[in-house]
Amino acid sequence: MSGRRVATASALTALAPTVWGSTYLVTTEFLPPDRPLLAATLRALPAGLILLMFTRVLPTGTWWWRAAVLGVLNIGAFFYFLFVAAYHLPGGVAALVGSIQPVIVLLLGAMLLGDRILPAHILACVLGAGGVALLVLRPQAALDGVGVAAGLLGALCMASGIVLTKRWGRPEGVSLLTFTGWQLTVGGVVLLPITLLSEPLPDQLTWGNIAGYGYLCLIGALIAYVLWFRGLSRLPALAASFLSLISPLCATVLGYVFLGQSLGPFQLVGAGAVIAAVILTQPRRRAEARAPAASVRTS
Repeated sequence: MSGRRVATASALTALAPTVWGSTYLVTTEFLPPDRPLLAATLRALPAGLILLMFTRVLPTGTWWWRAAVLGVLNIGAFFYFLFVAAYHLPGGVAALVGSIQPVIVLLLGAMLLGDRILPAHILACVLGAGGVALLVLRPQAALDGVGVAAGLLGALCMASGIVLTKRWGRPEGVSLLTFTGWQLTVGGVVLLPITLLSEPLPDQLTWGNIAGYGYLCLIGALIAYVLWFRGLSRLPALAASFLSLISPLCATVLGYVFLGQSLGPFQLVGAGAVIAAVILTQPRRRAEARAPAASVRTS
């Protein structure tokens, strides 16, 4: 892949975490309060079913269990642990714990994909975590054992999903829309019983609520995850992982613009560190496909 095409792939993939960074704003301003699992379920399951109804292709052979594993790691378990962490930790601490994800991808990529660990990668991990800390951490932030554990498990789920998606690729002849639909559907099915057992349904929904759920489903899941999995097929695992740090950066900017939140010198330095970490890990020359021969097309 040429340098220009790699840059285009990075830019398009970055749109996914940019959209995910708007989740907090949409949730607080448009959705019913205290229904995070419902939001996660309605974000994943309808989007997956729409894609499956459009493509009408189900997994075959080993891809039944592979799609299930990827759907749980990338969507179902990740969303669940994300919201458990959000309930037990201040948002800044939860984001900081989640920023360990590129470190996990770095280690798993070395073990499962044969990727090299370079000094620039270690520097990027330090810059990324430090930048997120400056962006979102507040002096009054408190730790909670359950929340920290959930945040670490969420980061492990997403990191494992990224690496396994790179390792397995996509089955021959299966479109990106189908591949995304499998995972969103599995994730939504996993979340559905947990949601029904854990959260009461809202007594009524306003048009604002419906618009918020629609945004999370169609933009935050369907379109964003298609872009994300497209990017994973074209970029190294670590490069894609660092792009996810754009999410807290976007959330901070949106909070400043729309919610009147503060944005001081520390946040600006943190934003610069996050951007530097992302740039440092993006490929700049011809990339070679790392997926095994049984994988399959990446376009």
